[in-house]
Amino acid sequence: MTKTPADRAAELRELINFHIYRYHVLAAPVITDSEYDELYWELVQLEEEHPELVTPDSPTMRVAGQARDDLPKVQHAATVLSLQNAFSDDDVRAWRERIGKLLPTTVDLDYVVEPKFDGLSIALTYENGVFVQGATRGDGDIGEDVTPNLRTIRHLPLRIPADPDGPPAPPRLVVRGEIYFELSTFEELNRQRIEAGEPPFVNPRNAASGALRQLNPRITAERPLSLTCYTILDGDGDLPQTQWDTLHYLQGLGFPVMVDLCAHYDDLEELIAYLHTWDKRRKTLDFEIDGLVIKVNDLRIMADLGVVGKDPRGSVAFKFPAEERTTRLLDVAFNVGRTGVLTPNAVLDPVVVSGVTVKQATLHNFDYVAEKDIRIGDTVIVKRSGEVIPYVVGPVADLRDGSEQPIRPPAACPVCGSSITQQPGEVAVYCPNPACPERVVRAIEYFVSQGAMDIEGMGERIVRQLVATGLIRDVADLYFLTADQFLELEGFAQKKAENLLAAIDASRSRPLPRVLAALGIKGVGGTIAELLVSHYPSMEQLMQASQDALQNIEGLGPQISGAIVAFFADTANRALIDKLKQGGVKMDAEVKARASDKLAGLTFVLTGTLPTMTRGQADELIEQHGGKTSGSVSKKTSYVLAGEAPGSKLDKARELGVPEIDEDGLKALLD
Repeated sequence: MTKTPADRAAELRELINFHIYRYHVLAAPVITDSEYDELYWELVQLEEEHPELVTPDSPTMRVAGQARDDLPKVQHAATVLSLQNAFSDDDVRAWRERIGKLLPTTVDLDYVVEPKFDGLSIALTYENGVFVQGATRGDGDIGEDVTPNLRTIRHLPLRIPADPDGPPAPPRLVVRGEIYFELSTFEELNRQRIEAGEPPFVNPRNAASGALRQLNPRITAERPLSLTCYTILDGDGDLPQTQWDTLHYLQGLGFPVMVDLCAHYDDLEELIAYLHTWDKRRKTLDFEIDGLVIKVNDLRIMADLGVVGKDPRGSVAFKFPAEERTTRLLDVAFNVGRTGVLTPNAVLDPVVVSGVTVKQATLHNFDYVAEKDIRIGDTVIVKRSGEVIPYVVGPVADLRDGSEQPIRPPAACPVCGSSITQQPGEVAVYCPNPACPERVVRAIEYFVSQGAMDIEGMGERIVRQLVATGLIRDVADLYFLTADQFLELEGFAQKKAENLLAAIDASRSRPLPRVLAALGIKGVGGTIAELLVSHYPSMEQLMQASQDALQNIEGLGPQISGAIVAFFADTANRALIDKLKQGGVKMDAEVKARASDKLAGLTFVLTGTLPTMTRGQADELIEQHGGKTSGSVSKKTSYVLAGEAPGSKLDKARELGVPEIDEDGLKALLD
């Protein structure tokens, strides 16, 4: 039976209100943001086509969210509105056409474009320059008082202006901002929770919401939240009249404002072209944004345009393609890596995520599966950020019907049939057979990759061809291949063979740290390889190093040093090194002449952004003058070199009494 528009509108209202409750009140959504947007947008279009169906309790008539009963309530000075959405260039043009009908034909508009943060919206109130109250958005009119929790956030100014020479603080000011987790901080927080036996958070937005809405501010303080501000909700005195000036005004008062990520346009088509520059740019950010906000720059015109439902007419959110979707987990397949680690992969009911059809997604490891309680048959949330491999965020447990089955490790390797093993205290399960065909392929694939020996043109397909035909059995065999052998393979002509041989030859001169990292020693990536070579400038010297000697190197613990010693103690690995040497691969480091010994014996830890140097330039400068750099602070650290926006390393240095210097201080040491 076909549903009438009225029936569908009622169904959508009920669905949307349910999902609003799950998302904003329980912080436990059962669908993704993009799926919610589709439901909401369908209701908007239905109500536009049938205005008689609009009801006072429609989700389109109010801001999503509801204040929790266990936190004090706050009546906002001005309604904290949300935004209407645009999903295409034509949607943006249609928005401009709609507001144009409400304005005199002589008015020329200019616009401000800002990132749309995927965080928790808050309102900050200041009286005579002092922070007095902070509240969540709630339903737009009433929010939750989270003032004590907000005080724990380092980015939030407790008094304005931060700079005595800056603009004076108005008698009263209400600023809107967003609370969020940096992705690197979120990953570290989840790592710590897993180590402590606690379940990891599903995503940064929910983690930020939960952290800010704690009843105990000490818990909020333990979760390093970030803040960005972007508009003025209310205030007294001489305030800016444009959004572009508002951003700079707030920054001048000392609020964290990402002005460098905002843009100002007076031509709509140029603005639309700018929107698409963010397709790649957003993937470089250390925080999540789900779109861009376009605002009429003139705030008086913005106010005159008014509000429709819960949306200000003078702004619109340009939403990026969905990065999260829900789908069915049909089965689990197991991949074998170069070290033998078995990784569970979800076999999915195909779903389009970020414009790509996803049929498989990683489940990380079996501990992750157990912690998230992911089961075969579950409805799961799948995420794909940029070019990153899709992964299962977690199950939607509330949609289970009881038929779901637990996921357990296999008893044998799915490729070679060897019995699976697990080392005490480790998460991973292994195929222990070093001759497992899949392990061999993955080891060679890693060795030739761009981050290791960088043999251009040697992709997975060619590696599998070489292994399947028996032309190579280990990475060293690459250096003894001939053009005739390549020509025996399907798809090879003379030019392709010559190009691959030239790429292999070029890899012979890769520096020793690259060679060392390419060997695949457990825990030895590029940074650790550089550290090792700085102490042992030849492969032979490193092969003779004891575990005690390696552990004396700051930054190396017992696990990595033990893995290095065990690797070189294996006769097969020593034979492989010898074979690589015979193949012409570099086994000694280039010795760089020091500029001086002024920093000899000193160890530096860098944190924050320096005024004139990149981190790499600072590292090189310190090493040129005999010093060392480390990634972590300890009592052995000589100095912490701190720049703008330093992180937790500076806090730890102060706890340990480690001296703190800036870029000028470093130059003073050299002078």
